[in-house]
Amino acid sequence: MNEMQHEVRYQSTNTYSTLNSLTNKTKNVWVVFHGIGYLSKYFIKYFDELNPEENYIIAPQAPSKYYLKNEYRHVGASWLTKENTLMETKNVINYLNAVLEAESFPEQCRLFVFGFSQGVSVAARWVASEKINCSDLVLYAGGIPNELTSADFAFLEENNTQVTVLVGDKDPYINQERLKQEAAKIEMLFHGRAKQIVFGGGHEIKKELIQQLI
Repeated sequence: MNEMQHEVRYQSTNTYSTLNSLTNKTKNVWVVFHGIGYLSKYFIKYFDELNPEENYIIAPQAPSKYYLKNEYRHVGASWLTKENTLMETKNVINYLNAVLEAESFPEQCRLFVFGFSQGVSVAARWVASEKINCSDLVLYAGGIPNELTSADFAFLEENNTQVTVLVGDKDPYINQERLKQEAAKIEMLFHGRAKQIVFGGGHEIKKELIQQLI
C-alpha cells in the first residue's frame, strides 16, 4: 500500500460577530479573539460594558467547531491544533484579512487587537504576519507561539503600539515557573516595552480589566 496525503484548494465561508455600530462617533475598534471552546457570538458579550457609542467590537469565529463535553448540546470552537498548524494558520490569516477588508473602519480609530487564551496565539501570529498597525495589542491569559521572535514585532515599536499582557495569579494553566518563563519571554520579544499585569483570579476574563485598557 502506498498511502499519501494531498492538499486541495477550495472557497470557504465563515461568520464573525460585531457589537455596536460603526459611526463617526466611534473612537475605538476592537478585534477580539476568543479562546478554545467559545463561539464569537457569546465571547463578544464580555465587551458589552464598553461605551457603545465609542467602541465597535469585531469578534472573528474560529473555524473548527465541535460539541462540548461529549453531550452533543453546546457547541464550541478551536482556532488551531498541532495538526497541519502552518497550513491552518495560513487559512485563518486569510479569513482574518477578509474580515478586516469587509469592515473597512476609519484609520483614525484606535485599533485594539485582543486575544484571550488560545486566541492569544492567533492574535500574535496575525499581527506579526500581516504587520497589523494596531494601537494596542492585548495578550490575555495565553502564550505567544515559539516560532515568533522579537524581529516579528519590531514594527510595533516604530508604531508606538502599547502591548499589555494579563494573567491571573490563580490560573490553573500557568504555574509560578511557567509565569516566570512567560514574563522573561515577553521581555525578550518586546524589549521591555510590554506592560505585564498579574491580577487576582483564574483563567477568566474580567470586564473591569477590559475597561482599564482604554
